[in-house]
Parts: sequence; structure tokens; C-alpha cells
Amino acid sequence: MVSLKTKYMGLELGNPIIVGSSGLTNSVENIIEIEKNGAGAVVLKSLFEEQITLEINKTISQDEYANAYPEAADYISNYSKDSAVSNYLKLIKDAKASASIPIIASINCVSSSEWTTYASKIQEAGADGLELNIFILPSDPRQIGTENEKVYLDIVQKVQSVVSIPIALKISSYFSGLAKTALSLSWTGIQGMVLFNRFFSPDIDIDNFEVKPTNIFSTPEELASSLRWVAMLSSRLHCDVAASTGIHDGSAVIKQLLAGAKAVQISSILYKNGFGEIKTMKADLEKWMKKHEFKSLDDFIGKMSIKETENPAAYERVQFMKYFSGIE
Repeated sequence: MVSLKTKYMGLELGNPIIVGSSGLTNSVENIIEIEKNGAGAVVLKSLFEEQITLEINKTISQDEYANAYPEAADYISNYSKDSAVSNYLKLIKDAKASASIPIIASINCVSSSEWTTYASKIQEAGADGLELNIFILPSDPRQIGTENEKVYLDIVQKVQSVVSIPIALKISSYFSGLAKTALSLSWTGIQGMVLFNRFFSPDIDIDNFEVKPTNIFSTPEELASSLRWVAMLSSRLHCDVAASTGIHDGSAVIKQLLAGAKAVQISSILYKNGFGEIKTMKADLEKWMKKHEFKSLDDFIGKMSIKETENPAAYERVQFMKYFSGIE
């Protein structure tokens, strides 16, 4: 017998496969199915900072009395916030009442403004952990890298001041010094870091002159980017690492664990093939472990990280060389 148990963010998981934040995790019915198919945990669909702000502004602008009576604007503002948040809190409570796997809430945020006070309500609703999905595109040429990085640190600090449940950061690779920034973030006391989040990718409709989204779902080819950084950072950070993006089969799960991930997050493959893929991935992982006589995940997690591999330079090599790529 082999054990697939792992510990991520201080949470005990039956296995390392987590269903990541997406539309698939926005209903109790789906969460029940996700648990039935064997997921180790679930991250709820994100509550967006922008969503709350837009809802407040929209409600106020449509109310004819808002400008005439300042107190009415305050009431509408507070009601809109409570309405947006209450639906999310209900999802947390209902999910906890219906499933036994860890329920991790998620907030998609870009600033450290007043939304951080609502993290305490998420904790009160019963969430087992909180994932802060942060992505700030460093597109302003007037802003230096340390200013962008400070936003991440400020968000963590403010959320930590109001909650005691474990916190994970889901970040991108868009940093001037990713390794140094990740290390600094791991020193803040967070319990997990997810590499990497997936964000809106623009395309242009050349006939209608419109910007539209593209590459909504990940592909297996995208595994390499997160695999490289998981392998290089997992042994250096002071928190657990979870891998995300490009994980479409059992072998991808195994690779990320070998690189040092404590858990993996999947969603795109579930949109394509359904929740049954979770069972398939678990079965592939168990079969591989038996083949190599591993009794537990601890026997091999990080075995191929930059710290343990016999060829650490392979992760850091960025030059294209024929002898390295295997292409003649």
C-alpha cells in the first residue's frame, strides 16, 4: 500500500491534487462532485477586489437619491459590499457543511485597500485557508520593481493582521528578481506559495477592432515554466510550494512533486474532460509510486529539485543549444 497524504499550508490533505480557483468551484454541487472524485482540497472561485468596487459604484450611480443624501450613498455602499461578500460567505459555509476536504477561500486582489478587512469574515465563515491571488502587471515605466513588490508585502501584512487561518500567495513570474521576491514573501509567515497564477491574455479581432481574450485554458506545454521555478525555489523558500498551470495528467503531477511541490492545482483539464480526471491522476500517481517502491510522497518530493538533482544547471540554463535540446 502507498500513502498519498501530504501537508500543504499546514492542512492535512488526503492527496496532493487540489482543484484550483475557477468557475468549477463556484457551487456546492460541484464541490461535492470534486470530493467524490478524490480531490485532496478545493480552492473556491475568487472573490474579486474589482468586482466589489464595481458593484458599489454601479449601485450608487443608479440611485437617484445617492447624490442628494450622502447617508444614502453610505448605506448603498455598505449594502453592496455585504451583498457581494454574503454570497461568498454562504458558499464557504455551505461547502464546509457538505464536504470534508479542506475548503480554501480565494481573493483576487491588486491592492491593500479596505477589502482586506473582509478577510476576517471569510475566516468566520469557516474557510480552512485563504489564497491571495495577486497579479500586478509591472507596466508603469515610472514605477520601480520594489514599489510593485511592496504592494504584495502590504497585502500580506494587512490580511495577517485580521486572520489566523493559513495564507497562501498565488503569484506570477513578472518580477525583476523573482527568486529574491519569492524568498522575501516566504519570510512574512505565509504558509504557501502557488507558482503561477493564470491571467487574462489579450488578442485582437482584426475585423471588428476589438481586444478579446485568448488561451483561456492552459496547455500541457505550459508546464515547463512552473516546473523550472518550483524546482529552483521549493528548497529555498520558508513555506510550502504548490504548482499550477499546465498540469494535465498524472505524469505532470509526478514531475511537480519531484521538483519539490507539496501539492498541485488543476482546473483546465477538468473543463476539458470532467472531474473523472482527478481519479485518473491519482491512479497514475499510485501506479508510479508502486513501480518505484515509494511508500509515501515524502519519499520522493523534491528528489529532483535544484538542491537534490545531479544536474542543477539544467534548470538555470537559458541558452538554446542543440546538444541540450536534442534537436539536430
